[in-house]
Amino acid sequence: VQLQASGGGLVQPGGSLRLSCAASGRIFSVNGMAWYRQAPGNQRELVASISRSGATYYTDSVKGRFTISRDNAKNAVYLQMNSLKSEDTAVYYCNANVDLVSRWGQGTQVTVSS
Repeated sequence: VQLQASGGGLVQPGGSLRLSCAASGRIFSVNGMAWYRQAPGNQRELVASISRSGATYYTDSVKGRFTISRDNAKNAVYLQMNSLKSEDTAVYYCNANVDLVSRWGQGTQVTVSS
């Protein structure tokens, strides 16, 4: 089972990016999915999560700017990031509970800079 993340890049403050992550391989069920991020010198932090039924959680710093969604048919999770700030700069990692095992994607760099 692999998680493949994509969609990072360089964007100016106030801009938008959409991250995608899909699980592949022999999968019976994907339960909770989430996005984490890790900035240089900081611990990895939970940004947003979504249950299989669609219940969501957001850390306070991204509420109203980021939206997490998922496509259960594709075993995929997305993170729409709007009104990006310099403090959102980090490596973003997707995480999924696949058949009761926590799986991590490879990380995608998001840089917010003018």
